[in-house]
Amino acid sequence: MLRVLTWAAFLFAAFLFVLPVSSEGQARLPSPRGEATTQIGGAYNADGLYEGGWWIVVDYGRPILRGRENMFGSGPTYGDAFLLGAPIWRIGANISTRFYAGTDLMFGDQRLPAGEYSIFADLEEDEWTLIFSTWGVKQTFRETNPNALWGSYGYTDERDVLRATMSVETTPRAADQLIITFTNMTQQGGDFTIWFDDQLATVPFRMAR
Repeated sequence: MLRVLTWAAFLFAAFLFVLPVSSEGQARLPSPRGEATTQIGGAYNADGLYEGGWWIVVDYGRPILRGRENMFGSGPTYGDAFLLGAPIWRIGANISTRFYAGTDLMFGDQRLPAGEYSIFADLEEDEWTLIFSTWGVKQTFRETNPNALWGSYGYTDERDVLRATMSVETTPRAADQLIITFTNMTQQGGDFTIWFDDQLATVPFRMAR
C-alpha cells in the first residue's frame, strides 16, 4: 500500500511540473521570463549614435490570464489572488522580480542609489506601493538562504530601501500577460509602468542630479 501511495505522489508531482510545449516542440514555462529595458541620461551624437546613457533593466516572470477575469477583485480582498500566502506581491511569477539601475534615480523626493534590487508591490484598490528592497533571490523554493527570498514569501520590511506610491487606473482593455515597461520617456526619466488584466499602475521617476 505504501508503495502505491508513493508512486501516486510521484505521478502527481510529475504532472504538476509538465511544461507546455510550443509548436516548435520546445518546452515553455507557464509564466515565461520577461525583460524591460531603457536608457536615460544620454544623447545622440552627430553620427546618430547614443552616448553617455545608463541602463535600467527589469527581469521578471510574466503570468498569463488564460481566460481568467477580474483577477484583482475589489474591496478588502483586492489583489489577494496574487499573494498565495505571501504578504505582498512579487510583481510577477516564480523568482523575485529584479530591478537594476545604472545610475541614481529619484522617485518624488526620494533617491534610489544605483544598484540591483528586488521589487515588490503592496496592493490597494486606489493605489499601489512600489517597494525596492535589498533582499536577495532564491533560485528555487527549497533553497536555504536567510538573506534571500523565493518570490515574496518571507518578506519583511527591514531591508526596504525606498517605497513609492503608484497611481492605479482601470483600463477598458485587459493585458493577457503581465507587462512591465517604461512609458512617457524623455532623456531624464519617465514613468515606471505595470499592466496586468485591467489594472494599470504607474509612478514617475527621473535621473538624480
